[in-house]
Amino acid sequence: MEYVDQSQGCEKTILVTVNVQILEDLDPEEFRLLAKSAGAEILDHLTVQRIKPDPKFFIGTGKAEEIAEQVENDEIELVIFDQALSPAQERNLERILKCRVIDRTGLILDIFAQRARTHEGKLQVELAQLDHLSSRLVRSRSNLDSQKGGIGLRGPGETLLETDRRLLRIRMEQLKDRLEKVRKTRVQGRAARQKANIPTVSLVGYTNAGKSTLFNILANSDVYAADQLFATLDPTLRRLDWDGIGTLVLADTVGFVRNLAHSLVESFKATLEETLEATLLLHVIDASSPDMMEQIDAVETVLKEIGADIPTLRVYNKIDQSHDEAKIIYAKPHQPERVYVSAHTKQGLDLLRRAVHECLMGQIQKFELRLKPAYGKLKNQLYELNVIESEHYDDDGQLLLSIAIAPHKLEQLIKQAHLPIDEILGEKAQQFKRPLEEFEIKR
Repeated sequence: MEYVDQSQGCEKTILVTVNVQILEDLDPEEFRLLAKSAGAEILDHLTVQRIKPDPKFFIGTGKAEEIAEQVENDEIELVIFDQALSPAQERNLERILKCRVIDRTGLILDIFAQRARTHEGKLQVELAQLDHLSSRLVRSRSNLDSQKGGIGLRGPGETLLETDRRLLRIRMEQLKDRLEKVRKTRVQGRAARQKANIPTVSLVGYTNAGKSTLFNILANSDVYAADQLFATLDPTLRRLDWDGIGTLVLADTVGFVRNLAHSLVESFKATLEETLEATLLLHVIDASSPDMMEQIDAVETVLKEIGADIPTLRVYNKIDQSHDEAKIIYAKPHQPERVYVSAHTKQGLDLLRRAVHECLMGQIQKFELRLKPAYGKLKNQLYELNVIESEHYDDDGQLLLSIAIAPHKLEQLIKQAHLPIDEILGEKAQQFKRPLEEFEIKR
């Protein structure tokens, strides 16, 4: 069974924001942006105040009749509610309004369907769509209790509606199996990176916070980025060389949004697993948004829901619009907590790289190294990390290097090369005098 997306875009649309006292406050402007992202032609945006939702129409009979009159007069094709509607409420509203009705979850799913590009993304969207459709499955035919007939098919059977539901369940199980194969492939890739001691830095954040723009700059990539909600949906991974760290994997993930249905989070767990297995999270925040704190809470709620208890560096983006200065704020000495940047103007990106280095490797220190000619492999590794500040040779022909690197990383390189620390570092080698087992744990 194949799900057919009924939304054709450019439909005459009325938006309905229902502020219910017992529910979370909504953001009407974000709702409008979501509708525009889906391609709706917005003719009106109504705001309804209620103490609690009406069980039949969510908005009450009087308001439903008022909207029905406007739908008829303006030839409205679609009404979108900025709340999750029950299947019964959705059907009741369609009967009285005589047009299609969808809720916030249906709207987000429509945007996801437009933006999915990869095989995995399309699988996840279809699964989420079918999960949403399963409780709303109805037939346009009047006789839903009719059973299949014909020679050899007479007798007890199933209704047309039951047949549709059974086919839908089968398709959902097929999609889950395919996504499980995708998950296993990702697990193998992560295991290989972990075995090679390659850290993963994952960008997370509210939709339209500038994650993809920042990702493109850091990874020298060309991921699609635009000033719109959910501009990118599919996860993207890039392997790159980072000064002072070496090889790392940078991951860009789907943006979050407030009031994201639990079913959507479940459907996109294969994507979000990249977040769960990251070494460090970069929480990209739109510093210019008036709803910045609410957006931060929304992202942290989803991260908590998926169990992402991972070291996080907050990246306050768009300081060219918020008029903040580029800076790093530390929670403790040498432990960055926040960094202020602008991906658009590239302000503060050097500070971001430094903060990421300190989060992954620790404080950067200066060292003087003495290398024999036979230690050329270590010299090459230091050049690859781009940590050498100067070099010269002494009278004995030994190479003297001045480097700036995290002690942890330097020790790792020397031990992996099986070289004598005392000979290379001299007196500074004393700070590395600890058991190898402790080094392995802290690595």
